Amino acid sequence: MTVTAGGAAAAVHTVLATSLGQLTVVPEGRALTGLYFPRHWPRPGRTSFGQRTDEGFEEVARQLGEYLDGERSAFELPLRARGNEFDRRVWELIAGIPYGQTTTYGELARELEAGTDPRDVGAAVGRNPLSIVIPCHRVVGATGKLTGYAGGLDRKRALLEIEHAGALRAGHALATGLW
Repeated sequence: MTVTAGGAAAAVHTVLATSLGQLTVVPEGRALTGLYFPRHWPRPGRTSFGQRTDEGFEEVARQLGEYLDGERSAFELPLRARGNEFDRRVWELIAGIPYGQTTTYGELARELEAGTDPRDVGAAVGRNPLSIVIPCHRVVGATGKLTGYAGGLDRKRALLEIEHAGALRAGHALATGLW
């Protein structure tokens, strides 16, 4: 971690090569604050990521590699996801979706206060700054069809296939997916 003249930690990031392509990893202190695919939208300006360094990201790289290899079903990383209160509530619900399973935007909306529009849930899902780690890929359309994902639908499908295979290996019964 680089320290500025005033003693505060300067922003840094790295880019990891993974089986799904490059992922930009952004920490703040010891907490992970961003995990972005190329062309991720919305995405903070690159200047907010700070200088690129390849040091200090070994644990994130290890856990992501294990997850993408189907050897890990949960992350053990300190997280700091920035968003408004509604976004953070949606992200907490997403974090509770079991590995290898999916839910819909409507089901998440029903878990929130009465009258929550599934489209508002979808917008909050889209603002998730920690793709994969906060598993927004587990949220699908009302019919089970794959819908938007910051990394693209091919990556969303790949992540769900990794989890489906891992859950089956662990002996978990899964609902059949339509995706």
